[in-house]
Amino acid sequence: MIQLIQENAEYLASRVGAPLEIRHVLVRDADKDRVPGCKKEWLTTDPDVVLAEDAVDIVIEVMGGEEPAKTYVERAIASGKGVVTANKYLLAKHGPRLVELANAQGVDLAFEASVGGGIPIIRTLREALTSDWVLSVHAILNGTCNYILTRMRDEQIGFEGVLKDAQRLGYAEADPSLDVDGHDAAQKLVVMSMLAFGAKVPVEQVKVEGIRHIDQLDFRFADRFGYTIKHLAIGYDHGSRIELRVHPAMVPRGSVLANIDGVLNAALLQGRALGPCLLVGRGAGDMPTAVSVVADLVDVARSKIEGEPGLQTRGIQMKERPLMPLDEVRARYYLRFDVGDEPGVLGLISTALGRHGVSIEQMMQEGRASESGDAVPVLIITHGCTEGQVQAAMAEIAGHNFLKGAPRFIRIEDV
Repeated sequence: MIQLIQENAEYLASRVGAPLEIRHVLVRDADKDRVPGCKKEWLTTDPDVVLAEDAVDIVIEVMGGEEPAKTYVERAIASGKGVVTANKYLLAKHGPRLVELANAQGVDLAFEASVGGGIPIIRTLREALTSDWVLSVHAILNGTCNYILTRMRDEQIGFEGVLKDAQRLGYAEADPSLDVDGHDAAQKLVVMSMLAFGAKVPVEQVKVEGIRHIDQLDFRFADRFGYTIKHLAIGYDHGSRIELRVHPAMVPRGSVLANIDGVLNAALLQGRALGPCLLVGRGAGDMPTAVSVVADLVDVARSKIEGEPGLQTRGIQMKERPLMPLDEVRARYYLRFDVGDEPGVLGLISTALGRHGVSIEQMMQEGRASESGDAVPVLIITHGCTEGQVQAAMAEIAGHNFLKGAPRFIRIEDV
């Protein structure tokens, strides 16, 4: 970010109407080596040096986490400073309140880099679609998950093997739970829903599933049925309620999202008037994030120079909107049962599904069990039904002795 500001200083000054001057850089350790161009005299370990100085107009927060970032952002807003942040967790937890504080103080809170790295998702929702109404969002928001699923599909490698490669290459953290268990994407979806649906939603209420349980058999049968598997953040506006969920999903092979591979991120927005709008790019990394942070910095600085501080934030309007219970969500489903090869198994499964209103579109059994008693998979694609119906049927089937493991399902999204 510092490098970007310095290299493009003349151009940025022309866009803002004044030069952008770095005054202070708050760090934990002032003696640690820094990026090229970061001057020693900028460094401080005292937040008051940054937050109490009248000459500081804008504070950029990229430290992450909840505290002390929340306190620093609140102090900056209270003192009349604009704030640019890339902190998705802070916004997912406290975004509506921070926006209200910024509006009350007449300053900007800009957060493009909090979702999708260098992809202009927030700006598109806040500005380009302001005349339309967003009906739905289907997004690939975590590059780690997308990288792992892409390689599992293309190279027939198991989850653990690809995860180790991702960690070695720097695509996954030493503790990958935030990414592979879906919580990173859920935080970003909540931030998107603030703008897409004008919603205040506690991140804890969003249904979240990760990708640890996906295996090669699921990819093989997804391909046979004409699908691939992606980890999606999904939102719908149903009028009186909204729907937010994060989980693996089967998408048609011809879908635009099916072909977003590797560490790329994407957001497919459906507008009432516009129709579909796809945004694709690098969702993480120093430079993509810096591009979004500095773009926000230019917008906030320009608003201040032109005598309209708070302009970037003033139009963000949110209210509490109830979430649709997951039991009521309608979808098609891929069901998998690993069973013993016994007479009547298919009949028992189909009867249980029918009893709970789950209609079968396709069914197949792969092979036969060996003499050692290995399980054989029974695969089913359902017609549209509610998740409550599927869960009830799965619970009934789980009580049968012919199962050789817990039944599993993957939702199908025809996007």
